[in-house]
Amino acid sequence: MKIDFYTRPGCHLCEEAKIIVQLIAEELGLKVHERNIEEKDEWTEEYGLIIPVLKAGKDIIAYGKIDYVSALTKLRQKINK
Repeated sequence: MKIDFYTRPGCHLCEEAKIIVQLIAEELGLKVHERNIEEKDEWTEEYGLIIPVLKAGKDIIAYGKIDYVSALTKLRQKINK
């Protein structure tokens, strides 16, 4: 399963969340696709006010201040469906 991590340059919350997302991905053996929302207008419109955003498939797993335990738990549940 791949996970998408939506971010933008200069976002301090994104920098903090990136570390958490990388740890989770390593633990679960997932590949992270980092997406700069400034590259597509639709991403800016959809995620601009809530970045960082962690998605698995079409589901938003976490956004804003991303919590390690909560995001890890939600991803495990999604994987085990």
